[in-house]
Amino acid sequence: MNQPADTCVVLLVDDQIIIAEAVRRILATQQGIAFHYCQKGQEATAAAARLNPTVILQDLVMPDADGLDLVRQYRAQEATSLTPIVVLSSKEEGATKAEAFARGANDYIVKLPDPVELVARIRYHSRGYLSLLQRNQAFDALRISQAALAHELAKAAQYVRSLLPEPMHAPLSIDWRFVPSASLGGDCFDYFPIDDDHVALYLLDVCGHGVGPALLGVSAMNSVRTSSIGGANLKDPASVLDRLNATFPMSSHGGMFFTIWYGVFQRSTRTLSYTGGGHPPALLFDHASKSVQSLECPGPPIGVVPDIPFETLRVPVPAGSSLFVYSDGAFEVFPEPGKVWGVEGIHEFMAAQDTRSPACLDLLFQKVRAMTGSDILADDFSAVLAQLA
Repeated sequence: MNQPADTCVVLLVDDQIIIAEAVRRILATQQGIAFHYCQKGQEATAAAARLNPTVILQDLVMPDADGLDLVRQYRAQEATSLTPIVVLSSKEEGATKAEAFARGANDYIVKLPDPVELVARIRYHSRGYLSLLQRNQAFDALRISQAALAHELAKAAQYVRSLLPEPMHAPLSIDWRFVPSASLGGDCFDYFPIDDDHVALYLLDVCGHGVGPALLGVSAMNSVRTSSIGGANLKDPASVLDRLNATFPMSSHGGMFFTIWYGVFQRSTRTLSYTGGGHPPALLFDHASKSVQSLECPGPPIGVVPDIPFETLRVPVPAGSSLFVYSDGAFEVFPEPGKVWGVEGIHEFMAAQDTRSPACLDLLFQKVRAMTGSDILADDFSAVLAQLA
């Protein structure tokens, strides 16, 4: 018969019927205690597995079993591996007590104790055991929930990755690396020819982690990709960010906003037009002069400040230059406690690499992972490298 969840279920294993009757009478006066009795030691473990007691009272000396061996057997079977076991003995012996505890007993009583003491010990051990079961059930539920969440995040990360562009070989050579964090951030990026003379490239990063930021990032990316940000001139970075800022106000998107760097390379004039909002600066590498130019983002993050105009900046691009755009997951890492690698760290690292080869992106990720000390990233790692030939 099912017992209430808070019932103390006591199983006494003792060959002496007189002891069993004494214990039964003591417990019969108590509410919330169900008493069960097993006279044969050889049947004890099966009885315990069947009854699911919250406390086992185990006699040490029985004609057909050794009480200490039974303690070990209880611990060996799954049904009673955590069940409190109170050893009953006819005398106080230090060595016997020590052996009982070594084999897994929780308590030791010289029988028969005062009824008040016996009831108190039974209730104490039973409450502790029921609390342990409840805690374990909560942990199991949490693990199941976390596993389900991890599965959903993995599917969302796979979806985001499926939307990212393939490496480009013409009219420009563009490659990238994207490694989502364990909780999935909001990184998205894209590049595409606007016409025969202009190629656009941008990278955005939504605040926060999880499916929500990822979906907002995808929505913003698709709005640019499909030119559904009405009235925007894709050749003019400021126009694009003006429209994105009007389309994605944080007040309409659960308080979420995003940073972005957006650039357009005009091949005929070798001019790079760009702007950004709250995003780390892109890097323009001039291999002929071995110089690096930081292309800062002058505006605020998208969605934070309504009706603010963005400014398009322009720089000449020497032949054979490389453009490097990245997210904060590539530099907000801590090589030691309290010290962030930062924008300066990634700039110094990339300046020492051969940015004419996408292999530098792999070296960067290896550096970040080494500083993180784990394969599990705290934020999405996104890095895009374009050869502006």
